[in-house]
Amino acid sequence: MFHLDPSYPSSTPLISISSTGLSKSHCHNIRQKLMSRAAELPPEPMLHQLVEYLQQECMEPTDDQLADEEKTGEERGKQQKWTSILMLDHIRSQKRYIGLLECWSQQLQLAGRLLLGQIILIILLGERPKIKEFCRRLKTVKVDVDSSGKKCKERMMKVLAENPSSFPCQQSFQGFAVTNYKSLSELTGVFEKLNMAGLYQQMLPSLSA
Repeated sequence: MFHLDPSYPSSTPLISISSTGLSKSHCHNIRQKLMSRAAELPPEPMLHQLVEYLQQECMEPTDDQLADEEKTGEERGKQQKWTSILMLDHIRSQKRYIGLLECWSQQLQLAGRLLLGQIILIILLGERPKIKEFCRRLKTVKVDVDSSGKKCKERMMKVLAENPSSFPCQQSFQGFAVTNYKSLSELTGVFEKLNMAGLYQQMLPSLSA
């Protein structure tokens, strides 16, 4: 948008840039280029020349802008909610193990569901880097005891599925809870109540492998 002073074209127009398709930094850069170009032109009608200059010289983002926008995209990716399903090998010392899982989920601001049955599953919802940190702790911290009673790490943990979370899933899944199930149909029902039927279907091939 050009704002023309009564003294125009003796004075250069004021310029403002807004766009739904460009970043704020790109809009700011375009405005600076146009203001500099306007200052270089002789004091005569210049709007048409500025528009041509805009079309020819100003629309491609600079390398710095591309880097900034890529960084912004990475930050959005870090903040986006993800859902992961982990399978544990065993839980023998339930009080200690479950206590650690709940503590980590709170520290990392993750929602969690521990599903205890024939197969032990953990559903986690939160930022992807924090889910990865949760998995790292499982494999590096002694969380349980082995068959001989010695403290052990969860080296056999597997990630069965992971996806960006949908909004209905986020609404129905908060805090940390433990659920016991007795059959496959009960397990299916848990995922359906959490609006995670699609993720459950994604998990099944890994579960039977």
